[in-house]
Amino acid sequence: MSSGAPRGQGQVVRLSRGASLSDFADKINANPGSLVQEMFNLGEMVTATQSCSDETLLLIGEHLGFDVQIVSPEDEDRELLAQFNIDLDAEVAEDRLVSRAPVVTVMGHVDHGKTKLLDAIRKANVVAGEAGGITQHIGAYQVHVPHEGIDRAVTFIDTPGHEAFTAMRARGAQVTDIVVLVVAADDGVMPQTIEALNHAKAADVPIVVAVNKVDKPEANPDKVRQQLTEYGLVAEEYGGDTMFVNVAAKPGIGIDELLEAVLLTADASLELTAPIDGPAQGVAIEAHLDKGRGAVATVLVQKGTLRAGDSIVAGGAHGRVRAMLDENGNQVAEAGPARPVLVLGLTAVPGAGDTFLAAEDDRTVRQIAEQRQARRRAASFANSRGRATLETLMEQLKEGEKTSLNLVLKGDVSGSVEALEDALFNLDIPEEVQLRIIHRGVGAITESDVMLASASSEAVTIIGFNVRAANKVREIADREGVEIRYYTVIYQAIEEIDAALKGLLKPEYEEVELGSAEIRDVFRSSKIGNISGCIVRSGIIRRNAKARLLRDGAVVADNLTISSLKRFKDDATEVREGFECGLTLAGFNNVQVGDTIETFEMREKPRA
Repeated sequence: MSSGAPRGQGQVVRLSRGASLSDFADKINANPGSLVQEMFNLGEMVTATQSCSDETLLLIGEHLGFDVQIVSPEDEDRELLAQFNIDLDAEVAEDRLVSRAPVVTVMGHVDHGKTKLLDAIRKANVVAGEAGGITQHIGAYQVHVPHEGIDRAVTFIDTPGHEAFTAMRARGAQVTDIVVLVVAADDGVMPQTIEALNHAKAADVPIVVAVNKVDKPEANPDKVRQQLTEYGLVAEEYGGDTMFVNVAAKPGIGIDELLEAVLLTADASLELTAPIDGPAQGVAIEAHLDKGRGAVATVLVQKGTLRAGDSIVAGGAHGRVRAMLDENGNQVAEAGPARPVLVLGLTAVPGAGDTFLAAEDDRTVRQIAEQRQARRRAASFANSRGRATLETLMEQLKEGEKTSLNLVLKGDVSGSVEALEDALFNLDIPEEVQLRIIHRGVGAITESDVMLASASSEAVTIIGFNVRAANKVREIADREGVEIRYYTVIYQAIEEIDAALKGLLKPEYEEVELGSAEIRDVFRSSKIGNISGCIVRSGIIRRNAKARLLRDGAVVADNLTISSLKRFKDDATEVREGFECGLTLAGFNNVQVGDTIETFEMREKPRA
């Protein structure tokens, strides 16, 4: 049976990710209702305005004889910018190019001394402020080095060393010109050393190896050189073309030689030029929500000059640059190519790795940001829904038996949240357990996060990474029964969630008595049922607490709930020992004068 939807003879239809049947109908001049009917005939229930997954769009296209092409997010973005006459890949005339500083990313295994090395370079102590001495965020700094009588600038990006930050480290390698691979001379090549090396090779950038901690008695720098030959990095002294430099960050040995090696590599294998005029373009390396200053983003300018007062868009965030700060917190008026600056004035927190660009006016950047947000929403909605087919209904019913861990992720910076989410989805999860991340965001845990968690039909845990919930929010979470867990080191969060997923942390509960009350009088109410007039004999009586009713020492009813609690005519949350109160037990009316009500709560037992 056909419903009158047009048939295409291999005609190409370009659709964005997460498009609806209405969008498809517009492209082929059809009635959306006819496409809904066609989908129903194919055994799928899809509404006209619902975001569809790629498979659904390809299925309906194939059925109707159209060649559906799903536009990639990158192409989509180019098409969007083309509407505003912005071309990110436009060729730049030779006479506009000026030489720029090399952008260097420091990579390597955890605890091999990357941040200490940067400290030695910029003579500032960053490590002291990091939880567990592990870098959690990407920091960008520019240093000035005298080289062959000229003052040269070098931009350094410090990427986190733990394997959970693979996503962030991969991003670090996308904006970089040279990678400094730090390997500890006493430890040798480790798993993340190889991982970092692979990222650098994938980004096709030259590598300078810093063999750190050579001042230690057990240091063996030659062993490091040998080990790295297996991975295609052959030292110059062995006839290769990779520069190896022996350094010791703490005493400051070999720092000048390392900077020299970086500049020599930049001059020998790279022509680093960029236009200094024109609107700024670049990458948001990191972003977070600051209590006093709002959304703050660390951006690396790649083309043009960024000035205070410019209208910029970064991913789905836009705004006017209120102020720009350098790595020391000093205000700067403008930033040219390869200069990292902290930008204030964005309306939202951009994602780490989002491209940013300056445009002529606020209206343009707002329109670009709004369209990007709408497209992202549609794409994520399509991915999260999956397909509701007639055949899969039974499977979904079976899936209901599965246990799932539902999380809301909140972090201080977008890079950490992204890296945490990435690491969680890469965990080895047992089949009978599902991991769902229902929301992720940057900034403190808010009321809306708690309400989102409590509104879910299943239990949701909120993970706070380097962020806390205010007292008021904590009270709401307690009231709604939403668990909030706080972490400052990312692999602790991953380990605990992994353990929870594998059932290692199935909570054990014990009953804790809260208090008891004696019924002194019973009032009959046609509306509510029986109201017990009580005096609290011990502890506290709390509204919504679990209760049991005792008569002559025997349990008459168990697993009751105190549904309402009053002191005289006022509602009360809790009533303490020695005070009188009126209460009702949900769905239970068989109360008598002289009965005792015991209240208790189930608390998680601390593990031995």
